[in-house]
Amino acid sequence: MQNTLGLYIHVPFCLQKCGYCDFYSMPGDGGRMDAYLKAVTAHLREAGEFCGKYTVDSVYIGGGTPTLLGARRVAAILKSCRRYFRFGGNVEVTVEANPGTVDQKLLKKLLKAGVNRLSLGVQSLDDDMLLALNRAHTAEQAMLAYDDARKAGFRNISVDLLYGLPETASGKQTLQHWERTLREVLSWHPEHISCYALKLEEGTPIYKKRGVIDFPDDSAQADQYLMADEMLTAAGFRHYEISNFAKPSRESRHNLKYWTLDPYMGFGPSAHSDFDGRRFSIVADLDAYIDGISSRGEIMADNEHVPILERAGEYLMLNLRTDYGVSSNEYTRLFRASFDTIEAELIRFEQHGLADRIGDRWRLTPKGFLVSNALLGRILRAPVERRPKHID
Repeated sequence: MQNTLGLYIHVPFCLQKCGYCDFYSMPGDGGRMDAYLKAVTAHLREAGEFCGKYTVDSVYIGGGTPTLLGARRVAAILKSCRRYFRFGGNVEVTVEANPGTVDQKLLKKLLKAGVNRLSLGVQSLDDDMLLALNRAHTAEQAMLAYDDARKAGFRNISVDLLYGLPETASGKQTLQHWERTLREVLSWHPEHISCYALKLEEGTPIYKKRGVIDFPDDSAQADQYLMADEMLTAAGFRHYEISNFAKPSRESRHNLKYWTLDPYMGFGPSAHSDFDGRRFSIVADLDAYIDGISSRGEIMADNEHVPILERAGEYLMLNLRTDYGVSSNEYTRLFRASFDTIEAELIRFEQHGLADRIGDRWRLTPKGFLVSNALLGRILRAPVERRPKHID
């Protein structure tokens, strides 16, 4: 059986900071981008020496706004990935794109460089909403970017959308407004749609507007979420993770690694990794990253071994975010622990329509996804019995 590996490359450059974003990013010029590229290339070369037994099956270039690098730098990153790591025969290569930074010419170059999946950050099709979020594009640019991607030859496109958006001069994101957005995006026929609730992250500009502008309450957000589930599943999408919907066989291979505890390695400032039983992250500082790579100095922000009981908790917390769910036999086999107390909680959830069981697998329902944080908290507090009566 092959040991597969995902590669994540964090590009920290943006045209402007979105009002809700707390990811590490900054404005970038050509000189800083070239210095970043040199550091990432050297980092890939160094890490590749330790990954000989792994076969890469996914590469995800995220940010930030990776398309600001231009096709030449993206191509150079992918060339280094192929040079220093062993690639499988069908690698999913995703690049995130802001609609205001792409055109058909650039997209054709990305496709030629080996990018075969595009993640388009549309977020909203209301210009007032986009302005309130400080997005660097308009609704028209989003539609044109999607059309350009199809004309360029992309056959695997994901569209990101936000709900729970604030009131603007043109009004609120009502349920009817959200329905129109979903219907419009469905008419584009993307292979994948992500629907994220707007999170008010402390320290962001939009967080500071709490109490000044109105946001949909929890009940309104729940209605929007359930509407997305109903409309997208009716259109043939599989609701395979709390916030993600995909046409058959179009699930994000790379993101699934996070939720199923498959190994991945991150490159670039602030990137995270889960590899060889350890979790580690890189310092969220571009200059420190570049200096550390060039001088073979320290670039890690943290580096820790993951104990088996903690990994067991991660298995429950992450797999229950997906429609794959958790298996009593799998849990017992992997972690040498009884599933009984966990199953008792899941049975209680089932009685309230929040979970269901297929064979020995448990998963949350769409209503369960809505309150998943509370449900997962109860499961993780369930006592762990370290000596099961038997192991299949």
